Amino acid sequence: MMADGLTMKMRSWLFAPGDSEKKMGKAAASAADIVIFDLEDAVAEENKPAARTFIHDFLAGKTGENQRLWVRVNPLDGKHTLTDLAAIMPGRPGGIMLPKVYGRQDAELLDHYLSALEVAHGIDEGSTPVIVLVTETAQSMFHTGDFNGVRRLAAMTWGAEDLADSIGAASNLNADGSYAFTYEMARSLCLLGAATAGVPAIETISANFRDLDGLKDRAQMVRRSGYRGMLAIHPAQIDVINAAFTPSEEEIAEAREIIAVFEANPGVGAIGYKGGMLDRPHLSRAQQLLAQVEG
Repeated sequence: MMADGLTMKMRSWLFAPGDSEKKMGKAAASAADIVIFDLEDAVAEENKPAARTFIHDFLAGKTGENQRLWVRVNPLDGKHTLTDLAAIMPGRPGGIMLPKVYGRQDAELLDHYLSALEVAHGIDEGSTPVIVLVTETAQSMFHTGDFNGVRRLAAMTWGAEDLADSIGAASNLNADGSYAFTYEMARSLCLLGAATAGVPAIETISANFRDLDGLKDRAQMVRRSGYRGMLAIHPAQIDVINAAFTPSEEEIAEAREIIAVFEANPGVGAIGYKGGMLDRPHLSRAQQLLAQVEG
């Protein structure tokens, strides 16, 4: 259940390490729809205390501009989550990314933590949205469809690297560089889980930030499948991702035409259109496409 009142573009989500003020500033100045200051994988253990301070201070200096500045905290199965939240919530982050989610119970526990900290710091209770990483453990793969109605949930995304580690795989790739079956299944389960929960599905990173042609092909492919945005690790990826997840003028015009055809024929289930037939799923897809650009 998307956080109340959350209306924003979610095409591109750019990570920046929380222990680098320079990289956080560069990410915040980019065209990314959402910036994620990272306290987890991008920050070494000994640097986490400093990173918390850097992130808090950066957020505190952006009061009123924080909606697009989110933070990835450390996972709940470790020792850092509450310390992360206690340090950053006074800065009023735009949202929280929770990694290594095992199931719905993790998102619900995070909701309780956030509620207490919001109240303590004069933040509207329930106003901090959450994106969950739902395929980073073997157990979580069996629970991707369990998030319907979870409070604060704004989006769901998936990961392939930690999943490979979780199951003891030597690689998550086929010989041709494509994802192996288990990881393609993870992508599909994330998409289905997000649809069940009624939130956008966000594609995982492309680690090779220099291969912008490959990034474009992949982003367009997952968008056709139903994904609504993608994680990024470098500012150079943002323009490609934003373009890939923005419907073209031709798509928008066709969607409007399909909707107009049904409006002109109320009560009709199937209508002839350009030599073919349209039915209610075509209308629904047209409406969803317009919602991406018009809200």
